[in-house]
Amino acid sequence: MMKRREFITVIGGAAAAWPLAAHAQQPALPVIGFLNSSSPATFQRLLTAFREGLKEKGYVEGQNVAIEQRWAEDQYERLPAMAAELVRRGVAVIATLGGEGPALAAKAATTTVPIVFVSGGDPVKLGLVPSLNRPSGNITGVNQFTTSLEKKRLGLLHDLVPSADPIAVLVNPTRLVADIQLAEVRDAARLLGIKLLIITATRETEFEPAFAAISERRIGGLLCAADPFFSAVAPSLSR
Repeated sequence: MMKRREFITVIGGAAAAWPLAAHAQQPALPVIGFLNSSSPATFQRLLTAFREGLKEKGYVEGQNVAIEQRWAEDQYERLPAMAAELVRRGVAVIATLGGEGPALAAKAATTTVPIVFVSGGDPVKLGLVPSLNRPSGNITGVNQFTTSLEKKRLGLLHDLVPSADPIAVLVNPTRLVADIQLAEVRDAARLLGIKLLIITATRETEFEPAFAAISERRIGGLLCAADPFFSAVAPSLSR
């Protein structure tokens, strides 16, 4: 799991690099762009931690820095326009959270504005950076490699419920790494000798029919692919 202090250190370094001349010429506060694939309600705790970390580095929102927020509300197709809007706004740095979607959208929008990302997929395979030790360009960040754990997670589920066959896999096909996730799970299923039932959901309204399909097939186990959207709606589904 990413450490908050590590992420804020990167942001603070980018903020420290803002030219002093720009401060003298423009009375407006320097602006940090904050791009997230989900909603404020889901990420409020992390947003609060983000502000606290900036404060520890001497950057207080409303006093010597402003934060321009953009939230895609789990509609990934909105991210490119939001990233472009932040660039036009003239932000000094863009912080992206909520998966690889915001980071890729920001990278496509600018080659000059510094970008700091948090991603669960391999940033090299995704094309975010050319290498882990030398990201180069205007982008760097923290990677959690949650996507590469799909094989392990299926193996753990099989160990817990060895009689479950087939196993349902819930995936969001609009996520950019969905194909990679499914390839990982299918490779693991072949090694374990079990069948898979692939179920998709891209909106909260699609969960009820998805779970109904799982119930009708009497599936003994369910693997939810790692996805910020699924994490966002999980609390409401559990009620």
